[in-house]
Amino acid sequence: KRGHPEWRRLLVVAAMSAARTDAWRDYVARQRTKALPATAIHVILARKMLRVALALHKNGQEFVAPQAQAA
Repeated sequence: KRGHPEWRRLLVVAAMSAARTDAWRDYVARQRTKALPATAIHVILARKMLRVALALHKNGQEFVAPQAQAA
């Protein structure tokens, strides 16, 4: 485990909330097919969200959620 423990905790808590949103629902569903524990899925999502946030900050862009694909 690296980094500040409180920051890590806050990232996972944010991921727990984001997992229920339309923007991340498909990504979480794909992770669930791997039969991982919920905590592991939230950590994976937290890391993904952090990578996206840093990329958006670096490029000066805003987050635009992908549109849900019609089945």
